Amino acid sequence: MHGWCGELDMGADCCGAGGCHRCRGGLVSVALTYNFNQRAARRERQTNVFAEALTAIEDYAEMPYRIRRRPGTPGARHELTEQISQIQSQIAFHQAWLCIETPSVARSYEDLVRAAKTQAGNQMKQAWLEPATTEDAQVSLGTGYARDEIDAARGQCIEAMRDALGRIPHPGTRQSRCDCT
Repeated sequence: MHGWCGELDMGADCCGAGGCHRCRGGLVSVALTYNFNQRAARRERQTNVFAEALTAIEDYAEMPYRIRRRPGTPGARHELTEQISQIQSQIAFHQAWLCIETPSVARSYEDLVRAAKTQAGNQMKQAWLEPATTEDAQVSLGTGYARDEIDAARGQCIEAMRDALGRIPHPGTRQSRCDCT
């Protein structure tokens, strides 16, 4: 055997002067596979970060419900304010990460953050004014809080994320709203 490709030595240098077709084909195949795997891993990482960023917004939008259902203890108030602080920290982290990694998505995410802080933030202020729950029957609020601003901004953000991932729009989506929720 002779050369990198394992060609039988028949008096010719199989890998010299430009290499043999098997060597070049193998190298091209290895390079393409490596490139494909790297792009797939990056896309998977981006997908996970996008999902975590959206989860932080959903946690924030859920806080008016948690506040309304709180028991009337100082410990419960402290725990809720700690949760809000942690969620805001997560949101700030994702805003910074998206600004660095995917500026086109960062703009849409910023709009989503603004919508969540406006809509859910006002709902949290109102929820703190409501009396704390003292009975199980008070846990069911009867009606939900409005989410129209958050949902519209979320749909636009999801579309920006799909574009960044190079994915085609989900069937049933429009530019301003995503019906895949």
